[in-house]
Amino acid sequence: MQIEPQISFHGMDPSPAVEAKARERIGELEQFHDRIISCHVKIEAPHRHGHHGKIYRVSIDIHVPGAEIAVSNAHELNHAHEDIYVALRDSFDAAGRRLEDVARRMDPHRVKPHPPIGHGSVARLMVEDGYGFIETPDGREFFFDRDSLTAGEWDKLTPGAPVRFTEREGDKGPFATAVKPV
Repeated sequence: MQIEPQISFHGMDPSPAVEAKARERIGELEQFHDRIISCHVKIEAPHRHGHHGKIYRVSIDIHVPGAEIAVSNAHELNHAHEDIYVALRDSFDAAGRRLEDVARRMDPHRVKPHPPIGHGSVARLMVEDGYGFIETPDGREFFFDRDSLTAGEWDKLTPGAPVRFTEREGDKGPFATAVKPV
């Protein structure tokens, strides 16, 4: 980023924890567009109005070469935004999508990467429990469950059956989605 990001608080005292979370999310925006010039985040806690509660408003202004992006949740009456961290998350997620759109328009040859397609065979199957494992030719194992099967019938799947699948990385290790018997 060419200019130091700015974070301002309105209608509330500055919070070091909220500012740290905002700076963390600002850093993550560079994965969507690598030429961000500046970013200003405005966090506002409006006064209570009637019975609506205190809904935080987060506005984000981002400048990149050839475009200015403005994101705000000010028009929403989303009660989830009574939690400042949820309001931050939603606004930064929207900013990331907008940055990605701008980057795609500026570079039409840029293609969103797709997860790799894997091939293997069913190594183990726990039919009653609804899950199993796929082993690839290089010896890696991928967890999958009944809901991951896109074609074929779960009850007809057997160990050793060849399958094609989409590789994903999860909190507990690699797993397979879009599993299809070959």
